[in-house]
Amino acid sequence: MINLLKQTEKYDSFFHSIRLDRELCRGCINCLKRCPTEAIRVRKGKSRIKKEYCIDCAACIRVCPHHAKKATFDLLDSMADYEYKIALPPPELYAQFNNLEEKSLVLNALLSFGFDDVYEVAAAAELVSEITRKLLKDEKTRLPVITSACPSVMRLIRVKFPNLVENISPVVSPGEMAANAAVRRAMLRTRLPREKIGVFLISPCPAKVTDVYAPLGVKKSQIDKAVALSDIYPKLLPLMKEIAASGRDNELPEEINKAGRIGVSWGGHGGEAGGLLTDKYLAVDGIENVIKALEDLEDSKFKDLEFIELNACSGGCVGGVLAVENPYMAKVKLNILRKYLPVSGTRIDEAVPSYAYHDEKIEFQPVYQLGETLAESIGIMKTVDELIKKFPGLDCGCCGAPTCRAHAEDAARGLASEKDCIHILRKYLNKSGGLTEYEN
Repeated sequence: MINLLKQTEKYDSFFHSIRLDRELCRGCINCLKRCPTEAIRVRKGKSRIKKEYCIDCAACIRVCPHHAKKATFDLLDSMADYEYKIALPPPELYAQFNNLEEKSLVLNALLSFGFDDVYEVAAAAELVSEITRKLLKDEKTRLPVITSACPSVMRLIRVKFPNLVENISPVVSPGEMAANAAVRRAMLRTRLPREKIGVFLISPCPAKVTDVYAPLGVKKSQIDKAVALSDIYPKLLPLMKEIAASGRDNELPEEINKAGRIGVSWGGHGGEAGGLLTDKYLAVDGIENVIKALEDLEDSKFKDLEFIELNACSGGCVGGVLAVENPYMAKVKLNILRKYLPVSGTRIDEAVPSYAYHDEKIEFQPVYQLGETLAESIGIMKTVDELIKKFPGLDCGCCGAPTCRAHAEDAARGLASEKDCIHILRKYLNKSGGLTEYEN
């Protein structure tokens, strides 16, 4: 039997921004069937999230009819903890507003709300695009390069695709790039110590919140807080109307409002890949499609690709569960907005800064390994194979596991009973006289 205590200790470091409200959970299996990594079980009438399997893709939040799955994020009240406050608005924030022709209106609203500085994530995205273009030209680069912009995708590769870990781009995400640049600019301007400067990412999804507190590729994120896009959106609307009425919407320093088409396009599907100026790319959105693409890539079904853009959310980041607008309508709004922008407003004038690259190696986490040792895993696998022969193979989810194989693995590990399967239970009761012929 596997050492469950040792396994629990091993995975205590897994941090997640999706939580379960047990009071609202009714034990239905909607989330169970839709979780792409089989991270959910239903036990004793309530769902449970196996934190070592979860990648914060938020599929469970989307499908829960009882709103029992919730995203965790920082509150805007935490701005009071800092003397100097910096907002990092992502390009998908612009896509939430109707008839927006100037980004400056949103950026001015953030300043009016109480932020002392604003650094566009879209501007940092253009830097990431430039660095990645250079990376693709380097003969030492392992191709195809897989985006590091989506935290859910990185976590998925880390636990399910060991052969692709080395393909993940070594360049940090645009949010992290923006935070590093913004902090350095603020410290030069204010002479304040780092702890008095607060960097606030406006997040469209829980995965980016998780990446602030448990980042992959960097030892410590320069982002201090991650607030929900849906939380700040209604606060900006009246401020934007006031600024537009006063005619102050274009009064911004160039260093604040400088992102161009390439950076703004990152908010939607295909935007990142489009900024690399190559035709040898693949862009995939939606977590189930992402998994299929990674499986095909691992099986060497893709040829001559230089870059792969993968977004867990349908439509790209505009499809995050913390966004407000319909993701496809949001993409339309981004396309309208980018018409009035230069191709790119940001570039690297000198050497690429060191903070542009990961400072910590991303390593494969064998969370799906059945045992602590090879011999133990083989022993458990034999038990799993024997149990699967007993199960009907319907993958109905009534046992509390997403598939018959998942239930067999749980039973082999001692986490469930084979009699949790209603078909096995019915046979058992029938043999013991617990069911009448009519009931059977």
